[in-house]
Amino acid sequence: MIQLKPMTSTEFDSYYKHSVQHYAEEKIASGNWNKEEAYQKSREELEHLLPDREKTKNHYLYTIYDDEQPVGIIWLAERANKTGFIYDIHISDQFQGQGYGKKAMNEIENVAKDLGLVKIELHVFGHNQPARSLYEKLGYEETNIHMAKRLTDNR
Repeated sequence: MIQLKPMTSTEFDSYYKHSVQHYAEEKIASGNWNKEEAYQKSREELEHLLPDREKTKNHYLYTIYDDEQPVGIIWLAERANKTGFIYDIHISDQFQGQGYGKKAMNEIENVAKDLGLVKIELHVFGHNQPARSLYEKLGYEETNIHMAKRLTDNR
């Protein structure tokens, strides 16, 4: 059985390091940022969103546990109009493919309902097909599609 436990300061330190790197790499892979700027921009965005770290108002950061074993993290924020936004969900590599993502998503829905939220939104990178598939199976629908085409210089 999994549980979502509020992230501790020590867990946040570890999460911060991982998140900065992972988000920068996703932005590079999607073609949004170049490598030279990605890590600095990633740090800036995270510090802007979480100025008080794991204690930032209206942000709920959890470590996902299977009994006493931490298996990942999930971050929900409360936005306007009783809408929640999942900024991040990450299952540690050694626990991927074992159903923890689905279970954590179901648990975060319970948290959102307890907070009085009526809808949850999230962002997924287009190249992350496993995540897109999971979210669709859980009932999430595409609301916007942002597309790009890379042009090469043929001169």
